[in-house]
Amino acid sequence: MLGEEMVANGGDGLKKKKIQDENSEHMETNDINGYTKEENGISENGNKSKLETEDVNGKETNGSCENGSKIETEIEDMDDSGKEAGGICKNGSKSESDVEEVMEINGNETNGHAKSTKKNKSKEINGKTKNGKETNGTPNNKKGIQPSITSMFMMASKKRKSDAEDTKVKEVKDENNDEEQEETKRVKIEGEEKESVPVTLKSTTNTPTPKVVKCCQCRQDLNSKDLALFQGDASEALPEEIAMCDQSLMYFGEAPEDDSFFRPMHKLTNFSVYDKQTHLCAFDTGLVEKNVHLMFSGVIKPIYDENPSPEGGVAATQMGPINEWWTAGFDGGEKVLVGIGSAYADYILMEPSEAYSHLWNGLQEKVHMTKVVIEFLSSNFDATYEDLLNKIHTTVPPKGIPSFSEDSLLRHAQFVVDQVQSYDEAADFDEELVMTTPCMRALIKLAGVTLGRRKAMGRQLKPKKEKDKPTQSKATTTALVESIFDSMFNGQIDDKSNNGGVKRRRCGVCAVCQQPDCGTCTACNDMIKFGGSGRSKQACKLRRCPNMALKDAEDDAALEDETESPDDFKEEVVKESVKHVHHRGGKIAVKKINWVGEEIATEGRKKFYKAVNIDGQEITIGDNVGVKPEDPSIPFYIAQVTSMWENSSKEKLFHADWFCRGTDTVLGEASDPLELFLVDDCEDSNLAFVTSKVTIIYKEPAKDWRMQGGALNPDSDLVITNDDGKTFFYQKWYNPDFVRFEDPPQKPIVPESQSHKFCLSCQRLEDLRKNETPVLGDTIEVENGSSSKVYYKDVQRDGLKYSVGDCCYVSPEAFDFSVKPAVKKASVSKRKVDELLYPEAYRKSSDYIKGSNTQCPDPFRVVQIMEICCKNSSGSKVVNVAEIRMKIRKFYRPENTHKGAAFGYHSDFNMLFWSEEFCTIDFQNVHGKCTVVYSENLQMDIEEYFHKVEDGFYFTEMYDSEKREFEEPPSAARLLGSKGKGKGKGKGKGKSKAKDEPVEESSEVPFKKLQMLDIFAGCGGLSEGFHQAGVAESKWAIEIVEPAAQAFRLNNPGSTVFSQDCNFLLRKALDGEKTDELGQLLPQKGQVDLLCGGPPCQGFSGMNRFNSREYSKFKNSLIASYLSFCDFYRPRFFLLENVRNFVSFKRSMVLKLALRCLIRMGYQCTFGVLQAGCYGVSQTRRRAIILAAAPGEKLPFYPEPLYTFAPRAMQLSVTIDDKRFTSNITRTTHAPYRTVTVRDCMSDLPEIRNGAKAEEISYKDDAQTHYQKIIRGKQHQPILRDHICKDMSALVHARMQYIPLAPGSDWRDLPNIEVRLSDGTMSSKLKYSHNDKKNGRGIDGEKRGVCSCAEGKTCDSEHRQFNTLIPWCLPHTGNRHNHWAGLYGRLAWDGFFSTTVTNPEPMGKQGRVLHPEQHRVVSVRECARSQGFPDTYRFFGNILDKHRQVGNAVPPPMAKEIGNEIKKCVIYKAKKEGAEPIEVTKVEVKDETPLEIKEEIVAGSSH
Repeated sequence: MLGEEMVANGGDGLKKKKIQDENSEHMETNDINGYTKEENGISENGNKSKLETEDVNGKETNGSCENGSKIETEIEDMDDSGKEAGGICKNGSKSESDVEEVMEINGNETNGHAKSTKKNKSKEINGKTKNGKETNGTPNNKKGIQPSITSMFMMASKKRKSDAEDTKVKEVKDENNDEEQEETKRVKIEGEEKESVPVTLKSTTNTPTPKVVKCCQCRQDLNSKDLALFQGDASEALPEEIAMCDQSLMYFGEAPEDDSFFRPMHKLTNFSVYDKQTHLCAFDTGLVEKNVHLMFSGVIKPIYDENPSPEGGVAATQMGPINEWWTAGFDGGEKVLVGIGSAYADYILMEPSEAYSHLWNGLQEKVHMTKVVIEFLSSNFDATYEDLLNKIHTTVPPKGIPSFSEDSLLRHAQFVVDQVQSYDEAADFDEELVMTTPCMRALIKLAGVTLGRRKAMGRQLKPKKEKDKPTQSKATTTALVESIFDSMFNGQIDDKSNNGGVKRRRCGVCAVCQQPDCGTCTACNDMIKFGGSGRSKQACKLRRCPNMALKDAEDDAALEDETESPDDFKEEVVKESVKHVHHRGGKIAVKKINWVGEEIATEGRKKFYKAVNIDGQEITIGDNVGVKPEDPSIPFYIAQVTSMWENSSKEKLFHADWFCRGTDTVLGEASDPLELFLVDDCEDSNLAFVTSKVTIIYKEPAKDWRMQGGALNPDSDLVITNDDGKTFFYQKWYNPDFVRFEDPPQKPIVPESQSHKFCLSCQRLEDLRKNETPVLGDTIEVENGSSSKVYYKDVQRDGLKYSVGDCCYVSPEAFDFSVKPAVKKASVSKRKVDELLYPEAYRKSSDYIKGSNTQCPDPFRVVQIMEICCKNSSGSKVVNVAEIRMKIRKFYRPENTHKGAAFGYHSDFNMLFWSEEFCTIDFQNVHGKCTVVYSENLQMDIEEYFHKVEDGFYFTEMYDSEKREFEEPPSAARLLGSKGKGKGKGKGKGKSKAKDEPVEESSEVPFKKLQMLDIFAGCGGLSEGFHQAGVAESKWAIEIVEPAAQAFRLNNPGSTVFSQDCNFLLRKALDGEKTDELGQLLPQKGQVDLLCGGPPCQGFSGMNRFNSREYSKFKNSLIASYLSFCDFYRPRFFLLENVRNFVSFKRSMVLKLALRCLIRMGYQCTFGVLQAGCYGVSQTRRRAIILAAAPGEKLPFYPEPLYTFAPRAMQLSVTIDDKRFTSNITRTTHAPYRTVTVRDCMSDLPEIRNGAKAEEISYKDDAQTHYQKIIRGKQHQPILRDHICKDMSALVHARMQYIPLAPGSDWRDLPNIEVRLSDGTMSSKLKYSHNDKKNGRGIDGEKRGVCSCAEGKTCDSEHRQFNTLIPWCLPHTGNRHNHWAGLYGRLAWDGFFSTTVTNPEPMGKQGRVLHPEQHRVVSVRECARSQGFPDTYRFFGNILDKHRQVGNAVPPPMAKEIGNEIKKCVIYKAKKEGAEPIEVTKVEVKDETPLEIKEEIVAGSSH
């Protein structure tokens, strides 16, 4: 037993602290010796008799019996209608009077006769009970063994006062009635069966809503057929105080010294709980907390007895009332204990009576649901709501309890949350709270539970919590990574002093915050008012506010949220990343400044000098100096003196090539204070601002840099040992535009004539300006040309030369086509909706549809340049870009023709149509070059051409827009591409804004594929993309989850897959071991060329600063392990992938940490955010990517988007320290190809039903779209695998069936009807019983609230409804959560997927998981296609394993484009160093194309 010590047969019994009900009063007794309790004139002796009740006060307040046995009631008076008015038996049996009505006259109810002439008397003579059995007054009592009855009464809490209203059964008025009625109300005690609503989608306007009549005590519906009465006890049943004196129940141990708080504990079986009206009722619904008198009966058994049979026990009656109830057993055991307490004893409940079993099973469902939740989340803190649903669905409940479902979880959400809160109260201060896990936060939001209510509930036996077992091993880190962690957080830890942690905050309004301090916990002991020092300033441990804990967790919840909303368009008030800072110098006292030597050059009025003496310190050209800033709060600026001169005003000036401190980069305060960065920033300054010379050392990478990884002494390579405040070092150049840390640029050879004034930054900035400025080529003569224009052969900009006859991209705004394409718009019906049938339809006030492509921009127009001209002016070849004009030929895309988008779906992405249409455009609308070839001139297959040739298009026909016909192209068109054979590929994508030479891809340059280690590999999405790019081969992979590891093996048979903890493997590598436990060879230093992975980084609390516990956890995270892998192996290239908000974790501290570690190792690095939908998948998935390259390598750029995508999901900038940063990506609106839709993705897949399990089926139809052709590949025996979907419950399936097929449909379109479910049961109709303050009433005055909170009041658990077609929780909390838009949402054929999740659930994080036309959730294969996995790609395990593998993967198409950029850098270096002959592996004998390489790995796959 948790929280208690229980000894069976022994001895010590059960010791625990007595919790006294604050609201209960001392019990009153009229006759102690007779063991008869009377309350409100009701006899409770538990004996069979012919009862005559006499009210002591002369009033008849309750003509009903509570003796628990069959009785005969003598009624002489009848009411005016001739019916018996009150012969109601509380024993569960019918009295001789057929009672049907309870009368209320002038506001006073009677439960007996309206007028009574005969008074029933309760007889008690000479200590004898009414059944004639004598009692001897006081039972046998052994001193020190069992407390006496007198002492029991003395220590018992006083009996609660009689309240006349507690014994009344009154009508709860129908809440649809707004006026109070004064007339007498008549309600039926036994209501007739409710008529079933026909399954038809017709409103029930004329059907009156039945009045809900509830018992004033138990609050049960008196008309409900489920209402049951207590049937009474056996004749031998004894009152509680007598039953406890039975010898078999004696407590054989010694009583506690202070027995005033001692209550014995027994077990209770064959029990029933009922109120004063003998209604059987559950005690877990808040009745105990509301001080409702609940009595119970049953058979009492000793605490050590495990047999639930009543045999051998003591039957007791009229026990109670219940003062408290509790639960225990959430520690992994098989059972959950439920107990109740009265004034006399505590009872552990065993088996209920047959009549009470249905209520007991309901409670058992709650507690076992809670047990599953707590035990699952205690060991899986990072689990999502979908993971919990999976756990619930796969849990086998105890006998008698129905299978768990999401509906039952939401139904019992308040109970579960209350119990979780109670469980968390036993946690130590530095332990994780289950309440703050992502799963619990999602449940609280969805179900709309009220926090802090558990304090008013019965107590829970709290276990002695053991420390959480770690889900992973302690992080293995290299000395370098560990030292950087420590140095970065020095001074950043909130509780360096031993003050007990971060101050707990409180919301101040919940029940937890409002209760008093306990005075006993460690926090209270330190409070001044309890005699402590007051240093820790911690709140009472029992006052841990659940609201603030959740708020903190929500503030730090950085899980990816890809929901598109109008908020995505709100502009952030942030500073743009400043490209060039004006270093304004401050005024200094007069200095002695004298030139040293004669001037070395003279230009105009400037006299240049080589050296100057400032206050006795000589400074020459090339020296580094400190410059005093105007703002004294800013550290002094640091610059290199590149030239010095004196102007005509005798001012002594110098040209400063500035260095950048780490604090001025994205690293901020996380940077090394001694490290500087080169930056393209320079300006003239006054020598009077110079403070002194400084020393700047270049830290050059070691020759054996790759082999120095994992050094035990990371400080061995330091170039500065003593910080004198004037010595710094640098090793990288910083590009603030694109947040890139690169190797310093090489200084060119400077001519002697420029040596006195050469500045590298000036040179680079000048080159950049020239690169961005259009330069016209040679002039040419044009037939029929205008005399006012000059015609040119070509024009050059951004490193690209556009010549006449070339093809290029043009903004869609540049021109329109002559034909209006057919547009099939999804019309949004504006007709009036029947709100009685569709009561939630009013919530869909916006026309915006999640996952819609209605606002998706068009792709670039493809044109051919016919003429280049500008106005005839001075003839300068450098002109304003706005003056350059181009005459172009239009190419039609399939969707631009009269056939519209439908034609585009069945055509290739890169297919065009020749036209004879021309127009003139501005050159500034041109956005890069492309290649267009007549299909007959292709030297390769069209699919191969699409994959191999960057920006390659083809055409086969000509389109005549006037005739709306497709024709053969003219002979001139057929020559296009006849000689180029693929030449003219785009040399760049508009991103060569830096000075660096453009990187060109050439398949002729041989290079050796990179040897890749994939950590946290999953099923291999990253590796698959790199394979398709042809840049790397997977040699090693680490994946601890066995099904995912098996999937990786299936798709990469040549790889060594370690299905172990990465920390164990790194430890072995650090220790110099060659193999793991299974004998698999570990990668060694120098073997790993490419390291990639996505380490998880969830689990940090909501504190913006790290406290000691958070820092310790962060230091032990997989982030540290992954960076240590990089430090040890020192690969040529490094990639870290994570969710988009990775860059925002802990105020971007996680990002800064990663960058700082990489820079300390010597890496070049950058970061950016990519949208997977831009690279050829039909889903929104933004991911943060950190790229790094070893010294001497070329740092890759991020790939430019290839496909257009919805602008709401294209927010790719990152805000860090109130500054906005962007990557090198420029195509944020238009792209070469149209967007990929759900129709492209899966319209060819065969129809399946809910719960389909056939893992291999045939396709049945051919591929319909280009995407489907790519994804199917070239299979010799086409087999469709994993087209299986989850089997949803009967209720969820019914909901899916009633979701309309229109785009944008979700739960708000569900009808409010009763339907027969597939399991044969009937669903219920949702009742709207409250006004909604926010949304008002419906068109016809219908109420819209389902809970009292809609009226501004607190939530009441009795308002919860379940088994309804419209989930009760969604309208309950919809006002607070954007109406839960998208839950139970259907995908739109012309739209895109939300971020593919690991477990598709209609009410999960991404609720838009229903098939566009079929009544089911999306299948594994459909999810895999949304990620871009080929159909030949294999997954392993059960259906949830496969969903998890797909959802956690990096989309291979995005990984492929990243791989292409890395491949360009590898080729660039190979060209630079000179391609030496290399040996190639057997796989590499084939052409270096993604297509053929993949055929070696997975037979038949082409992408």
